Amino acid sequence: MLRSRKTATAVLAAAVGVLLAVAGCSSRGGAQAQSGGAAEGQSYTIAMITHEAPGSAFWDRVRSGAEQAARDLNVDLKYSNDPAGSNQATFVQNAVDSKVAGIAVTYAYPDQVGPATEKAAQAGIPVVAFNAGMNVYKDYGASMFFGSDEDLAGQSAGTRIAQEGGTKVLCVVHEQGNISLETRCGGVAKSFPGTETLQVNGSDLPSVQQTISAKLQQDPSISNVVTLDAGIASAALAAKESTSSRAKIETFDLSPDVVTGIKEEKIDFSVDQQPYLQGYLAVQALWLNLTNGNDIGGGRPVLTGPSYVDSSNIDKVADYAARNTR
Repeated sequence: MLRSRKTATAVLAAAVGVLLAVAGCSSRGGAQAQSGGAAEGQSYTIAMITHEAPGSAFWDRVRSGAEQAARDLNVDLKYSNDPAGSNQATFVQNAVDSKVAGIAVTYAYPDQVGPATEKAAQAGIPVVAFNAGMNVYKDYGASMFFGSDEDLAGQSAGTRIAQEGGTKVLCVVHEQGNISLETRCGGVAKSFPGTETLQVNGSDLPSVQQTISAKLQQDPSISNVVTLDAGIASAALAAKESTSSRAKIETFDLSPDVVTGIKEEKIDFSVDQQPYLQGYLAVQALWLNLTNGNDIGGGRPVLTGPSYVDSSNIDKVADYAARNTR
């Protein structure tokens, strides 16, 4: 597992280095001047379409990264979101109809969104994927992917819990049918056999808290609760505090509440996929493709995670999280 994590880190470092190097060359004029890019005032319209659900702080960071890249590169960013795959597909079609220069999309529900992006690619519009769909993006016309290896992330979390003496894991899925979340819990179960999955409605946090609380009261043998979203982690922590459970809380992603929870040692660790970076790289990669014909990753996903945030590095990361960039 350590070897897998080191490999993921190396791939990320190399890919980001390529992005920075290419961007640096472009900003000095040569290729960019030939292609008529931002240096000459040309603005490209890029559509970003995600499965963001209302009230999710995670997507604030994704969007913040995308908007920063748009400002840096003179891009007109058109952001739209819907947790329903069919509505995402409609947004993709609308982007095609409006003749955008490029599309960045998430494949949380690939069966619904994928056919629409295939049509976009066939129409000559470059498509990149990010956040969700690492194993399927090539099937639907996307040329690049930026995000975390969800299976590796889940396995890493399960291994760490086992090493710390966990005995029974409850993995909380807050969006039924979302392949990224299912893959995370599946990864946890690979390295921690016997992991139990709990389905909740992530758009109703009071209900999430009640459901987790009831499960902890029903089964006091649960030693660890793994949540897949920072907001759900807050609900899990509240559920634990309302019961006599001694279960540890682990989560994916960050929020101010999770940062505080880690500082106060109420949350064991967070598995960070760096959402700000995902948004930034998706826009930047499309811009580089449009202005300089670049493809990033050598035909493989560019990994933005997993990485850990815990008591050993929370003080450093907290400043970035407060700025909405981690």
